[in-house]
Amino acid sequence: MNRHAKPVSLLMAASLLLTACASAPMHYYTLVAPMDGMAAPTTNAASLPFELLPVGIPAQVDQPQLVVREGGQGMAVLGSERWIAPLGDEVRSALSSDLARELLSQDVSGLPAGDKPMLRIKLDLRRFDSQPGGQALIEGAWSVRLLHGAHPATLSCTSQISEPVGPGYPALVQGHQQAIARMATQIAAVGRALGAGEAPTCPLE
Repeated sequence: MNRHAKPVSLLMAASLLLTACASAPMHYYTLVAPMDGMAAPTTNAASLPFELLPVGIPAQVDQPQLVVREGGQGMAVLGSERWIAPLGDEVRSALSSDLARELLSQDVSGLPAGDKPMLRIKLDLRRFDSQPGGQALIEGAWSVRLLHGAHPATLSCTSQISEPVGPGYPALVQGHQQAIARMATQIAAVGRALGAGEAPTCPLE
C-alpha cells in the first residue's frame, strides 16, 4: 500500500471542499420595498416632516448574513444569503421610506431642524425572527415625539407584527418588508394624531 495515498486523498478532498465553497453563489437582499409595490396612503392629512433616529437591532441577528430559525431552539447563520447593508441600516431605510409615504413628507434627519412642527421617531427592535416557510416576525418598542408644535407631546408604544411567508429566502425578506410597512402605518397614525393636536392611543396589534 502506498503510504502517500491517504495524505493525497485528504488533500484532494480538502481541495474539492474549498472549490465547492468558493463556487457557492452569494445572494444579497434589501428590506427597502420597490416603490411600484407600495400602496398609496388613504389620508388627506397635511404632510409632516420627521426625523428617524438610528434603529436598535437584537444582537442575535445583527449579522451580515441572514439568521433564521431551525425548529424550536435552533438558529442558522446563512453564509451565502446576506443583507446588502448592516441590518440596522436596512430596517431604518425601509421604515424611513414607508413613513415618508404614510406621512406625505420626507425624513429630515441630519438637516437643520428649524422651528416648524416635526416628528422625532425612535424604534428599538426586540425581535427580528425569520422562519422560512413560516413567518417573518418583528417586535419593537417605539416612540413618536412632536417637536415645535402647538401642543408638543410624546407617545411610546410596542408592536408585534407577524407576516406568513412561503418557502425560500426572497419570500422571507418580502415578509419582513410587509411587517415593517405595517409598523410604519401604526407609527404614522400616531404621528398624524399628535400633529393634529389629538390624543392618540397605541395600536392594539
